[in-house]
Amino acid sequence: MNFDLSLVWESLPRLTEGLGLTVQLLLFSLCIGMLLAAPTTWALIRGGRLLQGVARAYVWMFRGTPALVQLFVIYYGLAQFAWLRETPAWVLLRDPFWCCVLAFSLNSGAYTAEILRGAISGVAAGQIDAARSLGLRPFTMFRTVIWPQALRLALPPYGNEVVGMLKTTALASTVTMAEITGVAETIVAETFAPYEVFLSAAVIYLILVWIFERFLAVVERALETP
Repeated sequence: MNFDLSLVWESLPRLTEGLGLTVQLLLFSLCIGMLLAAPTTWALIRGGRLLQGVARAYVWMFRGTPALVQLFVIYYGLAQFAWLRETPAWVLLRDPFWCCVLAFSLNSGAYTAEILRGAISGVAAGQIDAARSLGLRPFTMFRTVIWPQALRLALPPYGNEVVGMLKTTALASTVTMAEITGVAETIVAETFAPYEVFLSAAVIYLILVWIFERFLAVVERALETP
């Protein structure tokens, strides 16, 4: 097998055309996922039996099934409900971009909720007892004692979630989205050179992962600074 290095260099500029879409999918999914994770974490820790049950079911379902299946259920499955196509929500749900964002956000929200729950539960009980002995109100105690420590505990596993979600965005190519992997598939169809083209795509993903890892490392160091 001959390896065409020139094709790698030719593919890289074209692959960057899908870079913006990949980053959009990632940032939208992480932000919305965090918004979903916050109340889910609260329900897991402080909610009543019903809220805990709903939160656990959500986390269990989206952590226990493949992201690709979740995407297909939303993209292909929701269109089968005639009543849904008559609602304003269909304006977004008929768009593959927003179907991807919804699927990836629900997936990220479940993982992030479990990360936050574990981090908050990992704060030493002595710290909480000390805060109570000082007469701090629950919200003040959470803001000044629990959350700063939980954030330090949560950041490393959340970094893994960011990297995992970046790789998950490649699934958007299965529903016609021209992100990095989608563009790579188009180039492969033109050149019949999957090895060189997908290797080029891998290089771009590795660079993105390195950038996010460096950013999260900076944030970690900042949080460790007294």
